Amino acid sequence: MRVDRFDFTLPPERIALRPAAPRDSARMLVVRPGALENRIVSELPALLRPGDALVFNDTRVIPAQLEGRRGDASIGATLHKREGPREWRAFVRNARRVRVGDRIDFGSGVHAVAVAKGEDGTILLAFEGAEPVELLLERAGRMPLPPYIAGRRAADARDAKDYQTMFAREKGAVAAPTAALHFTPRLVEALDAAGIQRETLTLHVGAGTFLPVKAEEVAEHRMHAEWGRITPEAAARLNAVRAAGGRIIAVGTTSLRLLESAADEDGTIQPFAGDTSIFITPGYRFRAIGGLLTNFHLPRSTLFMLVSALMGLDRMQQAYAHAIEAGYRFYSYGDASLLLPDG
Repeated sequence: MRVDRFDFTLPPERIALRPAAPRDSARMLVVRPGALENRIVSELPALLRPGDALVFNDTRVIPAQLEGRRGDASIGATLHKREGPREWRAFVRNARRVRVGDRIDFGSGVHAVAVAKGEDGTILLAFEGAEPVELLLERAGRMPLPPYIAGRRAADARDAKDYQTMFAREKGAVAAPTAALHFTPRLVEALDAAGIQRETLTLHVGAGTFLPVKAEEVAEHRMHAEWGRITPEAAARLNAVRAAGGRIIAVGTTSLRLLESAADEDGTIQPFAGDTSIFITPGYRFRAIGGLLTNFHLPRSTLFMLVSALMGLDRMQQAYAHAIEAGYRFYSYGDASLLLPDG
């Protein structure tokens, strides 16, 4: 299948630069096989069934964007995936000026050595010193806003709060699981009162989520691996939801990808701890999830391919055309869509 089948034209003014306030006041397009419905995120409890379970990603975004120098060369690094106590694989701007063994000064007393170059274009950085790398990043790093926001305004103090979900616990992501940005304590209370269960898992989102698909054929694209975990207790509770007839509704594509990575052929979710590079495209048979709450994604992106796999490419092209015409806000700080393949 050609990648250009997943293309669409998005007017720049549809890209959200700030989240809705309050967060649960964002608009939500409900997409079913036979209908499109304009709603608000705060109405979610009335759109789900008692006994359904929402699954959130509890990863926490770290200040993973670094600016430094190697000699007279300006070097930018976006951390992607942790490889050891002091080692991170990173996408590096001006990487041609970095050789294995070079020492990069990121300011504020933070230095790292280029240990190796990967075939995927990343560079493995080893941070010097005895302080935890998390403390070094707090000193020298900044929030890694997506390029489509960072290219239009600088990150500021508001983003340190705006770009974290209320479920953020486990440090390690370099991009937010943005579907969960819409949730507030008020909404969670309403979901509890409606009999909607909640569960969390952890998938540390990597910078590869921002990379464009450069291949012409979908099958030629290679996903970057990300680390995730589903505890035995969480897996058992989710399997009980399905056994009782409830649906597992993934909050965000990160939760969905990890759930599908952990599911057996019959849909049973197994405990999981490790890397996943699952690539979901049309033709994929979903095993674990019965719906998805997600934001609106980039044209030609792996995430638009994923939602097209769930609802059908024609249906999602129709839904996105409607969203653009109706003034929905797109991408990380934008509005939401609730995708329900069973209606």
